[in-house]
Amino acid sequence: MENGKAFGLTMRLDNVGIITIDVPGEKMNTLKAEFAEQIRQVISEARSNPHLAGLVLISGKPDSFIAGADISMIDRCKTAKEAEALALEGQKVMSEIASLAVPVVAAIHGACLGGGLELALACNQRVCTLDDKTRLGLPEVQLGLLPGSGGTQRLPMLIGVSQALEMILTGKTLRAKQALKLGLVDDAVPQTILLETAVKMVLKGRKTHKALPLRERLFSAPAGRALLFSLAGKKTEAKTRGNYPATRKILSVVRTGLQQGSLIGYGEEAKAFGQLAMTPESAALRSLFFATTEMKKEWGAEAEPREVKSVGILGGGLMGGGIAYVTATRGKLPVRIKDISPEGINHAMKYSWDLLSKSVQRRHIRPAERQRQMAMIGGGTDFQGFHHRDIIIEAVFEELALKQKMVAEVEANTSARTLFASNTSSLPIADIAANAQRPENVIGLHYFSPVDKMPLVEVIPHAGTSSETVATTVALAKKQGKTPIVVADRAGFYVNRILAPYINEAMRCLLEGEPVEAIDRALENFGFPVGPIQLLDEVGIDIGTHILPVLESAWGERFRAPDQLNAVLKDGRKGRKNGRGFYQYRRKTLGKKKAVDPEIYTLLNLTPKTHLSAQSIAERCVMMMLNEAARTLDEGVIRCARDGDVGAVFGIGFPPFLGGPFHYMDRTGAAAIVNILERLKESYGERFTPCEALLKRASSEETFYKTESKHNSHGDSGG
Repeated sequence: MENGKAFGLTMRLDNVGIITIDVPGEKMNTLKAEFAEQIRQVISEARSNPHLAGLVLISGKPDSFIAGADISMIDRCKTAKEAEALALEGQKVMSEIASLAVPVVAAIHGACLGGGLELALACNQRVCTLDDKTRLGLPEVQLGLLPGSGGTQRLPMLIGVSQALEMILTGKTLRAKQALKLGLVDDAVPQTILLETAVKMVLKGRKTHKALPLRERLFSAPAGRALLFSLAGKKTEAKTRGNYPATRKILSVVRTGLQQGSLIGYGEEAKAFGQLAMTPESAALRSLFFATTEMKKEWGAEAEPREVKSVGILGGGLMGGGIAYVTATRGKLPVRIKDISPEGINHAMKYSWDLLSKSVQRRHIRPAERQRQMAMIGGGTDFQGFHHRDIIIEAVFEELALKQKMVAEVEANTSARTLFASNTSSLPIADIAANAQRPENVIGLHYFSPVDKMPLVEVIPHAGTSSETVATTVALAKKQGKTPIVVADRAGFYVNRILAPYINEAMRCLLEGEPVEAIDRALENFGFPVGPIQLLDEVGIDIGTHILPVLESAWGERFRAPDQLNAVLKDGRKGRKNGRGFYQYRRKTLGKKKAVDPEIYTLLNLTPKTHLSAQSIAERCVMMMLNEAARTLDEGVIRCARDGDVGAVFGIGFPPFLGGPFHYMDRTGAAAIVNILERLKESYGERFTPCEALLKRASSEETFYKTESKHNSHGDSGG
């Protein structure tokens, strides 16, 4: 494009102007404030043609339309007024496009998110490709913001207020067919005819908007509107527990536009955008966004990753099946599973079949695509077909001797270049590699269950692991759709190390007589997706308690589980997986809330009675986690505060609006954290002793994120 501009105009012989969006030097298009003038210039140039039939907006990038606004632009705003001015400028440009006398059609292929969708909404019509990469949405809420370039006003007018609220409040993205069904786009076509279809739309002239469905018209009337906003408010509050200010603002701004007209609505939108940009919640969510954006560019080691063409998996259990699924369906790599029995192979294959069948039922893929993806996964009871696999992922039982045997067998049956990655949650990688002929090829790769849903993996090199092995393993994890963090080979690694004291403290509250649901509710109100006791049921009580002795022998008394809990294990309770845990799984309960199994209290010889405040329970559990997180950073278990924050948010659901343990400690102040720990130590004992890492920062007023620019990279999405 001329002079490195992001917007260029080409006039066709039929007088249709094609505006191509192609931000120079960037993989994806993002909107920046300085583009406003460029957009005005190309529109003015097009309008100078007296015979102009209309305009088509299309991307010059191979697989994205516009991925959103440049988030660093919002991050640089120092005041609410500055952020509001950004929104007002965005609104102004969109309104200039919307008020053109000629038809303007957005031709969308790939990501059309945030400001990108707001630009498309300002057009007279929209057409998108049927490609799987095409996604439309307004994900600003995930950054603690709301759409600031007119999205809160235009979307309800186009698809109706109830559908618009659902999109804006959740930030969910739509595929092409969903967008077409909702009326968000006017057509969805193969990519080969995208431009041609858009041009035909232009030549048919400006389109008048279809009437909304009856249901949506009822919701726009005063009585229906009152009901809708009341229900949406309650549902949102139940989900966010009041922790995300953006959702309340979204409801208020959309409602204002409907009641007082979009002109006032636009003003409210820009003002709310400015206010939200300054909230600590948005700052925390943006910091996570920058962290994950930076991590996408890193390999975790100095070396370049080797290309991985095929993968082998040992063990057809739940983890093996899950790893095979993400490798084949997301990583697009052929997988061969080895198990000691044909049943194990079938079990692992069924895992993928069931998940792909759900996608078929939801019409995300066709049955033929399910067959194609299943053909990527094979298996057997021997090492046939393993010789040329680039990496073997081991997912067998947590027994050191068994894992060492796996290393020896893999080395005997594969090439000298094959890497061996162990999915272990507690065993030292150095011990697994102790007898290896090629220890440089051995690494830990710790997945979280269920593998298809949990975004994090821990990559664990031991002292002898080569840099190339680290980089190749990180690259594979990214291909599988995971966010990998590289952690040191120390007991518990990072996630389980900070999780264990948190769950242990919840158990102590229980043994003091606090009801199970009161403990879980306290931590859910704090912002965790599930409470610690329900989490233990999900992970598996047997697995949780298996890790604790390993941690206790490495890190001491503070990891010791209360002895009374042995009664739960002796009763054969493993949690959800065997239908017996702290909660009931066999009986269907009314509503969605699971009921606590009253037998738990009998087993533990307790009479449950609420005596602690929710704040007190949350404080005790969270402080144990924060104290441990601070230790792991100073011990070098994690490489930086950023990795610790991403690991905690993606691995155990630490509240994203708090930005992760380190962001939260920096915001609260090390001295304040130390004071709380000292107070808890006086009331509950030595386990709350503040660690050296916190004491040092409290006295020096140093933060975990050093004051240099925390994120000098720019990012895009939503905004």
